[in-house]
Amino acid sequence: MTALTETPPEAAGLPTPTAKRKGGGGLATYLVIRFLLIFPTILILVTLVFFLMRITGDPITAALGGRLPADQLEIRIHEAGYDRPLLVQYFEYLGQVFTGNFGRTISDNRAVTEMLTTFGTATLELAINALIVAFIVGIPLGMIAAHRRDKGTDAGLRVFAILSYATPVFFAGLLLKLVFSVWLAWLPVDGRASTSTELSLGSLAAPTGVYWLDALRSGNLTAFWDVERHAVLPALALGLLTAGVFLRLVRTNLIGTLGKDYVEAGRSRGVSEFRLVTKHAYKPALIPIITIMGLQIALLLGGAVLTETTFEWKGLGFQLAQYLTARDFVAVQGIVVLLAVIVAVTNFIVDVVAALIDPRVRY
Repeated sequence: MTALTETPPEAAGLPTPTAKRKGGGGLATYLVIRFLLIFPTILILVTLVFFLMRITGDPITAALGGRLPADQLEIRIHEAGYDRPLLVQYFEYLGQVFTGNFGRTISDNRAVTEMLTTFGTATLELAINALIVAFIVGIPLGMIAAHRRDKGTDAGLRVFAILSYATPVFFAGLLLKLVFSVWLAWLPVDGRASTSTELSLGSLAAPTGVYWLDALRSGNLTAFWDVERHAVLPALALGLLTAGVFLRLVRTNLIGTLGKDYVEAGRSRGVSEFRLVTKHAYKPALIPIITIMGLQIALLLGGAVLTETTFEWKGLGFQLAQYLTARDFVAVQGIVVLLAVIVAVTNFIVDVVAALIDPRVRY
């Protein structure tokens, strides 16, 4: 008998395990590359923001032009260094940004870094609340829509997803205020908390600025519930915007997962459809949601500007609107750069989580 010879993978043109590791890299290589990409991304964003803010001229003239005599205006411009060449100002600004110095606001002469830390916690609190609403509403409704595919429930939920995403966040906020604050008088109209609660939380030693956390730390349950009541409507207005995206993603991916062989095998063994949806098909369908969450964070931060203005929620979005009205481009520049950094870092974290859950992302 002729001995059977095995053709080496290399001769057959097939990738070997070693070649796969060399060509595809690995988790460590993927994470290093994604981390290093943060820096050019932030640099490009900082550069764009800097030069776009200079289109109308120097920030002093933009904010105070027509309000100060010409000689005083020139003195302020010279003291701030805005009469130097634009490239010199740009590289100086880069050096300041990388040391955490964003300059001082023009309208109220306040350190931009202090302003960012003071109001950034309010925006963080709103974004977290909105993300919780998006998960609580979007994921279960997406599972129901997939379970009731092509039925009346599914059609109604798809319409809801489209409306929640397409409705302007400020219009949704006004409707929520009209119904729950004016007509029903169930919830406060605006603000992060009542005046008494803000005073009590502001008197705490080393407050975090996140009201519900400070209320829990102090053991003040009355203040905690007051903070939560104020947070309901802004979180709903902003969270429903993202909930529609989650609903459609979960529905689409669940329907695709329910057609897989292992799900069909479970169905043939008599496993209930509800159990197949909630136990076997649910986790694989969540991977696309995790990967797209970075984009949703950017959407939440963009929507926070309108939401905070609508509900007078004094965070970065509210301050951004105020500084834009005052044409204080130094403050606007600092806020936009910070939001860009948050989005870039969040996308990196999301990529890390996605790579840990789904090895296919690494190659």
